[in-house]
Amino acid sequence: MQHAVGSPLPPPPQPGHGPAAGWSQAAHHPGAHPGPGPAGPPPPAPGFAGPPGPSGPAPHAPAPHAPPQPAPHPQAPHSPPQGQHPNPGVPQHAPPPSRDTTGHVQLPPGGPVAMPSPPPAAGTADATATTLAVLLIGPAGAGKTSVAKYWADQRRVPTAHISLDDVREWVRSGFADPQSGWNDHSEAQYRLARRTCGFAARNFLANGISCVLDDAVFPDRPVVGLGGWKRHVGPGLLPVVLLPGLEIVLERNAERSGNRRLTDEEVARIHGRMAGWYGSGLPIIDNSQMDVPTTARVLDDVLARSIASPPQW
Repeated sequence: MQHAVGSPLPPPPQPGHGPAAGWSQAAHHPGAHPGPGPAGPPPPAPGFAGPPGPSGPAPHAPAPHAPPQPAPHPQAPHSPPQGQHPNPGVPQHAPPPSRDTTGHVQLPPGGPVAMPSPPPAAGTADATATTLAVLLIGPAGAGKTSVAKYWADQRRVPTAHISLDDVREWVRSGFADPQSGWNDHSEAQYRLARRTCGFAARNFLANGISCVLDDAVFPDRPVVGLGGWKRHVGPGLLPVVLLPGLEIVLERNAERSGNRRLTDEEVARIHGRMAGWYGSGLPIIDNSQMDVPTTARVLDDVLARSIASPPQW
């Protein structure tokens, strides 16, 4: 039976398996010497009628290589040294760890994110100091990742940035690159990445850490996009659309490299589909003439209004 390296105590022995290496076999083989140092009387031999008297001989002769151990006085029980179990011949096993622990820190279970509480009527929500789950939507080149990172860096409460593209690229061998053509494999990997991001967001939020996610969600596929995020994260997710002009996204896309750079035709097609968010009821930020810090400040204002009056989606 194998045990994990570094485990402080081996698991209990199973029927048909020998004891763990390095532990006494006295619990399995009566008569075996319990080991050096003071200890209780050796276990009786099979069929022995009762324990020996205070001064009677031991039921078994000691092993040739070890001196006999004196029997303890019945009125003076042995007090083992600190940290030593009274009977070192019997392995003691730690209780199994809790299912939701990391080391010794108890983690609350992740659950669906509820809607953030609206502020009092006389005040205004401070989006920079509230635990939130935010979804940034936009075409390639809208600046979603740059704004999400900056916004997460500047907040007054712990905040994590979870990028869908980063999670998709965890797949190395067999990565379904959409630039090679959209197919069932790329669709499945997108869905898997969304579930993984949603699971991570729920765990962060359950521990008081805000999250901002970014994804190119299409308005003509709300069940796959918004519906999927709502299922994975919860109804408290606040979606915001970043939608600069076509010229801006083309310029930003040209600065990209690797599999994240798309053709101009693909960027124009995606941008045209994103225009469907107008009239959807979701907040939209046109950051064509904004740098990243300015866009992040506008995002805080939009989120403050969303907390006070959550969008219907």
